[in-house]
Parts: sequence; C-alpha cells; structure tokens
Amino acid sequence: MSHPSQFDLLKQRRFAPFFWTQFLGAFNDNLFKTALVVALAFDAASWTDLPASLITNLVPGLFILPYVLFSATSGQIAEKVEKGRLARMIKWLEIGIMSVAAVGWFTHTLPLLLLAVLGMGTHSTLFGPVKYAYMPQHLKPEELTGGNGIVEMGTFVGILLGQVFGAIIVNFKPDGIAWLAAATVGFAVLGLVAAHGIPNTPAPQPDLKVNLNPLTESVRNIRFSASNRTVFLSMLGNSWFWFYGAIVLAQFPVYAKDFLKGDNSVFVLLLTMFSLGIGAGSLLCEKLSGRKVEIGLVPFGSIGLSLFGIDLYLASLGYSASGTVDAFAMAMQPGAWRIILDVILIGVFGGFFIVPLFALIQLRADPQHLSRTIAGMNILNALFMVVATGVAILLLKEGFTIPELFLVTAILNGLVAAYIFSLVPEFLMRFLAWILIHTVHKVKTVDADRIPAEGGAVLVCNHVSYVDAIVIVAASPRPIRFVMDHRIFKTPFFGWIFRTAKAIPIAPAKEDPWLMEKAFVDIAQALHEGELVCIFPEGKLTSTGEMNEFKGGISKIIERTKVPVIPMALRGLWGHLFSRSKDSLLERAFCKGFRSQLSLAVGQPVDPTDVTPEMLYRQVAELRGDWK
Repeated sequence: MSHPSQFDLLKQRRFAPFFWTQFLGAFNDNLFKTALVVALAFDAASWTDLPASLITNLVPGLFILPYVLFSATSGQIAEKVEKGRLARMIKWLEIGIMSVAAVGWFTHTLPLLLLAVLGMGTHSTLFGPVKYAYMPQHLKPEELTGGNGIVEMGTFVGILLGQVFGAIIVNFKPDGIAWLAAATVGFAVLGLVAAHGIPNTPAPQPDLKVNLNPLTESVRNIRFSASNRTVFLSMLGNSWFWFYGAIVLAQFPVYAKDFLKGDNSVFVLLLTMFSLGIGAGSLLCEKLSGRKVEIGLVPFGSIGLSLFGIDLYLASLGYSASGTVDAFAMAMQPGAWRIILDVILIGVFGGFFIVPLFALIQLRADPQHLSRTIAGMNILNALFMVVATGVAILLLKEGFTIPELFLVTAILNGLVAAYIFSLVPEFLMRFLAWILIHTVHKVKTVDADRIPAEGGAVLVCNHVSYVDAIVIVAASPRPIRFVMDHRIFKTPFFGWIFRTAKAIPIAPAKEDPWLMEKAFVDIAQALHEGELVCIFPEGKLTSTGEMNEFKGGISKIIERTKVPVIPMALRGLWGHLFSRSKDSLLERAFCKGFRSQLSLAVGQPVDPTDVTPEMLYRQVAELRGDWK
C-alpha cells in the first residue's frame, strides 16, 4: 500500500498553519537582519561613527545573545502554556518588535534598530522550543522524519528568501527603507494570521513553576538531557552541525569576493546553492529513511560533509578569474561548477545529518521535558556558534586562507563524528544496515509496524545467513539486542561490532553453563528495562534452506519475563553469499548479488502465556511461505 507524500502534511490543519508560522518567522528575521547589515555596510557613515565592520559583526551577536540568556526560560514556558496560544503571543511580540524597527528606519535611529535585533533574537528564542516540541504531539512517529524535513527545508528557504529580498529592498532609492518597514510589519501580521490556525496543543506540564534564573535552569536542563545518553549526544551532534555551518557560511561573503573574484551576486549564488542543497537533503530524508526515524543517515551525512568540504578546498585551488565577475560569468569560469556542486552537496549532506537528529531527539526525549530539551539544545547551538566564530577569527589571524579554513573544518568534522559514533554505536549499526539495504539489496518489509514502538518484547526469526541481524535492524525503528553464539561474538573485527551493538553471547549448557546462565540473566534484564531482544530459536544457520527445529530457549526466556513475542520470517536470503548454500560462489553472487530482492515479514504479537517453540515454528514457517 502506497504511503501519502510528506507534502500532504501541508494540506492538513495539524501541520500547515504551524509550518507557515515558522516559515514567515524565519523569513522576516532574515529580511530585517540582512537589510540592516547591508544598510550599515554600504552607508555606515550616515548611521553611526563606529566602524562598519564592528557594527555588522554586532548585529549577529545581538541576535544570538537571547539564545544564551533566555532559552532555558523559553523551554519552561513552552512546557507550561498551550502551544497554539503561545505561538500567537510570540507573533504579537514580533509585530511590536517590527513596529519599533519601523520607527527606527523612519527616524534613522540605529539604537532602535539594534534593540529590534535583540527583540527578534528573543522572538526566535521563544519560538524554538515550540517549533520542535509541537511536531511530536501532532505527527505520528513515521511522519516525524518527513515533517522535520519539510520544516528544515522551509526554514532554510525562508532564510534564503529573507536574505535575498532584504539585500534588494534596502537598496531601492529613495523608498527602500519605507518599503522595508512596511514589509517587516506586514509579514509579522501574516505570521499572526497563520498562527491562529494552529490547533490546540495541550501543555505537557501546565502546573510547572517557572525558574527565572537562566543560569541555574540552563545547567539543570542540560544535566537532565545528559541523563539520556543518546539524546544528549544527538544534541551535541546537532550543535556541531551549527558549528560547521557557522564557520562555512560566515566565510561566503569574503570567499565570493576575494577568491572567486565575484560581486554580491556570487555571494547570493553560493548562499542559494547551499540553501537549496539543505532543502533537497531535508526532503530526501523521508524517502531514504523508509518513513521511519533512520539515524543511519547521520553517519552518511557526516561523511558527505567531510568529503565535500575537503573537495571545496581542492576545487578552490584550481579556480581563477581574470577580473571581477558576476554570478553568471563566475559559473563560466574553469572549475566553477565543481565549487558550486561542492556547495550544493555540503547542503544536501547537511540535511541528511540534521533531520534524523531532530527526529531522534523528538522521539527519544521525555515528552514531559521535550521543550526544555530543545531549549537546552538551543543554548548549546548558540555556544557552539560563538566558539565557531572565535575559531575562525583565530585561524584567519594565524594566516589560514578561507579554503584552508574549509579544509580544517571538514577534517574536524570527521574527527568529531568518529568520536560521537564511537560513543553511540547505534548510529554506526544503523548506517551499516542502511547501506546494505539501499545498495546491495532491495528489502521489502511486511507489517513491520507490528514491532512495538516501546516496551520489552522478544523477536523470534528463522536463521538463514550471517547478515540476518543487519536486515532485521534495518526494519526496526528501535535498537535490538541480538542473542548470538559466543564463538561468532568473539570473531576479529566483527566482534567489535557485536560488542558495540550490545549483543548477548550465549553458549550451550554442556560447553559453558555459566555463560548460558549469564545470557539468560542479561536477556531478562534487557527485557525488564524495556528493550527489544531478538533470538534465532533454531540455534544455527540452516544448511538446506529449510527451517530447523526451534529449541526451548524461548520458553526459558518467557518463564523469567512475561513479555510479548513477535514472530518474524526472513525471505529471499537462502543462496546468499553469507548463507551455507552448497552452490558455487559465482552462482551465489549472480543469483543473490547486487540489488537482489529480500523480505522480512512480521507476524502478530503472541501473548507470553500462549508461547511454545512448536507454535512459534508454525507461525514463522507460515510467514515465510515457499520463498526461502
């Protein structure tokens, strides 16, 4: 059965008003900020006696400051107040801020405009926790990746359009400032209109007592988030992306001017290509993830950020232009399209990196604390961006060129990613599974939604090949603890993968009774803690393609821990290179090689009181059918 497109969400009241509210907010932020920076950069003398470079760096600093000061408070407010009402209150605040800015534009008063920058930073700080905590309350788990993809696409398109139109409108003489003042107030009003369509979204903790001390609340938020290792490291990964992006995007104006010999249109071209890349990558996440939160895309995105960051450095070395060029002329220069493609692909792989992380945080964080978790992440994001600015200034001061800065950032990205993925091996396992089913094989799942989204359960499956576990991991929305033979668990290299995946080694009682008992204890503990455990009751790979008898281990597991049992059947793996088929290697590679069809069928959960090895054998055999 075909699934609705993620774009269908834009037709539904549970998503569309929220989307347009956040889109218009991102657009208006950047329309105002960019217009102010351009006005100060090209006409600083008429506004202030301070150097233009100081003022243009002050604007983004003032915008980020509220994220550090007020994120903790905004997260508490989002937990306490119904989100539709809160969104409308924030939009009323935006109208007031843009009205102050309009007075500043008309009276040529820079302090009022800088106050408005601080106000819009506060507006964005307040809306951030609403933006990401709203979606899990209205979207199904399988819609989270698609919904986040559309939101990220909308955010970056809004940023891009705001920057382009801000730069254009402010340069209209003599009425550009009047048009700008009217436009920013007008778009704030449109945002309020959109917010009135947001459906009721109950507050998770309406009785929450707000702690107004930003320092203590920030520490408490981050400490609470750190108690969930996967969520906290995902927050750090998200913040690292903003570190990477802050360094790269901040260099685009000077890179366009000094290295590409371009005018302002070349800077706009780079910004446009990056934003379109982010939008495309964000939208592709749903298709590539199979409509689930697929964190296997995160390592894939990280690899692309490093590879194309390095190639942007190499491509820059081969570019030359004889004189100042506009965007069209720049694109005609030798080597230009390689640079443009690198910028696009950095954006695309950035989308692959960031969207699954957002979805994972929304799915795994405590629902009662999600807004404050997002607020804590915003604090980290702001701090990482401030550090990024300092690192860029330091490296440039030490004599690094901008292409060399791209290279250093790409290498750092690889090191940081390797560290994070070593701490959370689930990312690596999901990546290996995702690669297998999107490159080597075509895997179809049947009723995979029967794998429970939460709580302990035992998965039982026929055992056909050495890649069975990877296929099952790819179909599950959650981590799985596999029970495996202790000799396989100890194999070189693969043993490291099995250990990082927290597999449970087991041995026959006659060979190692202590290890067998320990395995059952570990299984009981995992189920008690609400984890999924998968066993292959045959106890060995099939050597004929037919299922072997199911052993009694499943009965011992259920005797200790009464949890549902989910029968599953792998189809199409017999004859695979990693099966025990007697066919020649060449024949197996030809028949079960690149892009061969596999399937995993999932049966109805079985009540623990009804479980017997014989009954499960019959159910798995029926699910498998004649397709080995």
